[in-house]
Amino acid sequence: SYDRGATVAGVVGVGRLITGMDRGLQGMCVNERRHLIVPPHLGYGSIGVAGLIPPDATLYFDVVMLDIWNKNDKLQITTLSKPERCNRTVENSDFVRYHYNGTLLDGTPFDSSYSKDSTYDTYVGTGWLIKGMDQGLLGMTLVWTGPRVPSPGTVIPPQASLVFSVLLVDFHNPKDGVFLEHLEVPESCNRRAVTGDFVRYHYNGTLMDGTLFDSSYSRNHTYNTYIGKGYIIPGMDQGLQGVCVGERRRVVVPPHLAYGENGAGNKIPGSAVLIFDVHIIDFHNPEDPVEIETVYRPEGCNVTTRDRDFVRYHYNCSLLDGTKLFSSHDYEKPQEVTLGTNKVIEGLNSGLLNMCAGERRVLIIPPHLGHGESGARGVPGSAVLRFEVELISMEEGVPEGYLFIWHGDPPANLYEQMDLNKDGEVPADEFSTFIKTQVAEGKGRLMPSSDPEKVIADMFRNQDRNQDGKITSEELKLKSDEDQEKIHEEL
Repeated sequence: SYDRGATVAGVVGVGRLITGMDRGLQGMCVNERRHLIVPPHLGYGSIGVAGLIPPDATLYFDVVMLDIWNKNDKLQITTLSKPERCNRTVENSDFVRYHYNGTLLDGTPFDSSYSKDSTYDTYVGTGWLIKGMDQGLLGMTLVWTGPRVPSPGTVIPPQASLVFSVLLVDFHNPKDGVFLEHLEVPESCNRRAVTGDFVRYHYNGTLMDGTLFDSSYSRNHTYNTYIGKGYIIPGMDQGLQGVCVGERRRVVVPPHLAYGENGAGNKIPGSAVLIFDVHIIDFHNPEDPVEIETVYRPEGCNVTTRDRDFVRYHYNCSLLDGTKLFSSHDYEKPQEVTLGTNKVIEGLNSGLLNMCAGERRVLIIPPHLGHGESGARGVPGSAVLRFEVELISMEEGVPEGYLFIWHGDPPANLYEQMDLNKDGEVPADEFSTFIKTQVAEGKGRLMPSSDPEKVIADMFRNQDRNQDGKITSEELKLKSDEDQEKIHEEL
């Protein structure tokens, strides 16, 4: 047979071979070698074969068995390894991606997907594969090996049994949706993310065989995006719906909800199922106000903070995941600010309004009322902030643009009273003495500040129109009168 370059194929035990060969092949294994001595009466007898085998010749055969099969044989499957976790197995109409090595029964290789550096991708049970592979792939989870599929081919001898060692890389069905696995859900979840929310999260992205293709951790930066608005792949748009702050979730995305048949870059193959393990850091909606939780409010609280009041307060500031950012307790005294003067972020200013001295609150401040998309030193962009605030004290403020206001009507002869020595002019010391007296007698109040002298000095400069160091009766004007004059000028 070696001279002819082709193996001999035949059915054993049905009289198609000489009797000696029929009996000599019985019981052989694949790759077994035998030496057969066939006497004439079990060979070609007294007739022989004209020109080849003389009559009454004893025949010697050196035989190597390459393949055996029977028409009653069915597909043989041997599972070499199988994952502990197997949520679903391959079914008809699934799309599978797998690697394989194909050999004949004697071990001769005839094909391999590994040599092509690409998986074999196809539908199962739709006639695109040889029948044996269509059957052999059914019921697989993610790792499997199975042999014995009779089939002809250009590099496969006729009547050959085939052995395929298969590694299932992933599979999905075109009808599959996103699969969610809730790995860790916080006990407290006041709100769940919905379409239109802006979410900040960390993630590891892997293929189903565990190959890592991307990670936000490697960049040391969260992935920040709106959900449900088409800014990310559809599977993640769906998979992030309903998350809680602090939740850990696994999102399994089939390719038709990810990067489809073409894949992405050189790390995500075409038709790949993607697994995202996500950790939600925080989320908000651009319409969100400041969330205010009153932790403690003193009894008999009648006076509360208003815009323009001067307040002293302690605070702790952190991210929603508990990361500490800033604290007033790190300094010698409380924080001080006049409300409504744009000296603190808008959300904190709002959260300090309508508070009593001694009151404690927790404020949840969305980024559009905090440090915005850019963040600040030590504050990530688009971060939701958590403030624990305690109001220590407050001083009633003055309207915007004012440095001093009267508690009642100002004196009718204001300039005469201000001119303490009655010399027709008011220098800085007389002005300061007069204003301090009004404050001490409760007739008016200064803009709250840690430095009243500076406020009074600013008031004097405003009234000293010609900056000659004294105020005349013509120069002295109440701010309400000045504002009225401006209105008339505009009209």
